[in-house]
Amino acid sequence: MLREITESSWLVVLLAVVASLVIGAILIIFADPDVDAAAKYFFARPMDTISAAWNAVFSAYDAMFRGSVWNYTADSFSQQLRPLTETLTIATPLIFAGLGLGMGFRAGLFNIGAQGQIIMGAMLGGWVGFAWHLPAGLHLLVAVLATILGGALWGFIPGLLKAKTGAHEVIVTIMLNYVAANLLAYALSTDAFQRPGSDNPQSPIIDTTAQYPLILGSSYRLHLGFLLAIAAAFGVWWLMERSTWGFRFRAVGANPRAARTAGMNVSFGIIAVMTIAGALAGLAGSAQILGTEKTLTAGIAGSFGFDAITVALLGRSRPFGTVLAGLLFGAFRASGPTLQVAAGLPVDIVLILQSLIVLFIAAPPLVRFLFRLPTPTNEKVVTA
Repeated sequence: MLREITESSWLVVLLAVVASLVIGAILIIFADPDVDAAAKYFFARPMDTISAAWNAVFSAYDAMFRGSVWNYTADSFSQQLRPLTETLTIATPLIFAGLGLGMGFRAGLFNIGAQGQIIMGAMLGGWVGFAWHLPAGLHLLVAVLATILGGALWGFIPGLLKAKTGAHEVIVTIMLNYVAANLLAYALSTDAFQRPGSDNPQSPIIDTTAQYPLILGSSYRLHLGFLLAIAAAFGVWWLMERSTWGFRFRAVGANPRAARTAGMNVSFGIIAVMTIAGALAGLAGSAQILGTEKTLTAGIAGSFGFDAITVALLGRSRPFGTVLAGLLFGAFRASGPTLQVAAGLPVDIVLILQSLIVLFIAAPPLVRFLFRLPTPTNEKVVTA
């Protein structure tokens, strides 16, 4: 039992996060001016340096907790709860896009196109949101379907090229990211998308009938998209783990030749996975345009599409692991302002923590070496 735990890939993920926090603590210590001042007389009064180092690390991670989970120093309950709602709001597009990328990874497809798919979903859904004037309920449904269509189209193209011509999905999806970004920039310069009377490249505000309802009222930004992301995680889990199509997708990823020999349509599997992944990324765009931002700008996708790659990897491409990873990265993002204001540290510390997690996730042997974990039995068999 103990050996199974120590060989578990999930333990490696957990320890990768722990190692990142430890190294982050070291960087915080070196960046703190009080520690630097106390270190100058370390040999005379070493406890001052140790105390300053502890205070620096504690205040930094305490600020991250208060900025992302629970602000226990706030005066009212609503203010105390706000950080958690911000974490959930920011995590929503990460979960959507991460689910799609994770599906691709399990099918042997390294999809880098979530950024472009988010943009296309947000652009098409946003246009429906402000240009179409439909009854409440129907308008939101049509706008969400439009975001799905936009993302699915941007996933279908590289899937088709991969299946029919052998074009590498990494190259194609990277190029399509640039196409989507420039297409959005062009659209925002046209009368069809430009807000009347505004000199800035932004669209009109989405009609209230097309906006996601707020779950906890107008005091918070948390919207229905978060619940849809959780529902999508259950849907992807059922598709990949319980359905015939999921088995075929996984078989294509494990061994395309064997899948083809077994009578599976590998080309269709590739196209289907990339299209579904694009649709999920399009839903990430819906969270941005219909839930959080409510107006289309050139930065509507932020860096969610690229961060979702890390989320999918951290979640081991499993739906519920992706949800947890999305929440973690949502917490990192939400805590940035509090970290900067309360602890006096740059927001770049959060980016460093994310980068360290990527580093350790990409190198499991390094994590096993640092924590003296045994090599998994299956790896020993391969290397033998």
